[in-house]
Amino acid sequence: MKQLLRTNDLTSIAFAQALLQGEGIDCFEIDVNMSSLEGSIGIFPRRLMVADDDLAAARVTLLDNGFDLEA
Repeated sequence: MKQLLRTNDLTSIAFAQALLQGEGIDCFEIDVNMSSLEGSIGIFPRRLMVADDDLAAARVTLLDNGFDLEA
């Protein structure tokens, strides 16, 4: 698994997942339960992971839809 996206923006994670699912790319969100440890204030980013073989296609999909993957 490789990290594709890391963000505090929950809407960006949801949009990215929808885009990837639409392309048939499986993804997995990690660090979801950190909010219970931080008090739900959003200081710990969530990460979206994809299989190593899907990384290139997933990057193209998100970049084509306006995501900044360098941040």
